[in-house]
Amino acid sequence: MRALGFRSNGGPEVIELIERPQPDPDPGHVVLRVAYAGVNFAEVQHRRGEFGPPKGIDGYDVPGLEVSGVVASVGSGVTGLSEGQSVAAYLPAFGGYAEYVSADVRFVAPTGALPLPVAAGVPCVYPTAYGLLLDAGGLSPGTDVLIHAAAGGVGTAAVAVARTLGAKRVFGTVGTPDKLASADALGYDALFLREEFGAAVAEATGGRGVDLVLDPIGGATRAQSLAALAPFGRVVAYGDLARSQDWTVDAWALWKQNRTLAGFNIGDQARRAPERIGARLRQALTALVDGALPRVDPIVVPLAEAADIHRRMEAGATNGKTVLAVAAPD
Repeated sequence: MRALGFRSNGGPEVIELIERPQPDPDPGHVVLRVAYAGVNFAEVQHRRGEFGPPKGIDGYDVPGLEVSGVVASVGSGVTGLSEGQSVAAYLPAFGGYAEYVSADVRFVAPTGALPLPVAAGVPCVYPTAYGLLLDAGGLSPGTDVLIHAAAGGVGTAAVAVARTLGAKRVFGTVGTPDKLASADALGYDALFLREEFGAAVAEATGGRGVDLVLDPIGGATRAQSLAALAPFGRVVAYGDLARSQDWTVDAWALWKQNRTLAGFNIGDQARRAPERIGARLRQALTALVDGALPRVDPIVVPLAEAADIHRRMEAGATNGKTVLAVAAPD
């Protein structure tokens, strides 16, 4: 089968087309014929080496955290899924940039009537959005929420999920003016440029601040987010796009000012609470099919353009969700 992989960490140029044997399903797994693979920033980090060097048995790692496709074969002990069924899957060990992949059934769910290109962008992004807002963020009805990277994949999902969970107002920030229009179409109450969001949030909330901030940026943005909190507010960190690993917070600044800094990582949740990811995936797919969540069509590009998408994502030049057409069904 065809796949895209890398045998050394580095820039997008390390991604190359490789051939691998088609996998057989392990017990509790299904093999999917991949139609589409979602692209996420964690795959950029994977390629750069932030999760360690390639560990594949052939020396290559294959990126890809989420896919949609058709069940090609079923492993022992699997119930509720059958060959030929259209499904979406989260892949905590990566592997989605390939024509076939073996997926743990705990992270697989039927897509129903949802088109496969849309479904490919659900398994990582939407469980992350639910985890940020509910598991780590403790969102309750009437909450004011601020979402950084408002035009990105998680931002696109989180603004819609926050609405369904009863958020009062949802604000967003973007890094550049050219992203304001695409983010505005997602239904934010107000959007701000990230470099000036602190004063804008204070003005929009009458000086009170917001109850919950979702922050994949880090660095100065994270520090300013803490300052933008209302009493008993919470910042949920789920990334470090600014690559400011030396940033720290003083515990006194938290307990003296009734602020909370929390974290969410879907990979850790997959290891320690996998059932939650499967439940959130099924919840999101159902809501997207029945209209409870608005459907946002992704940008679909050929598999061969994966390196270019990685390059643009690193430069902050992408909007919304991008999926790779791997082996789209006939």
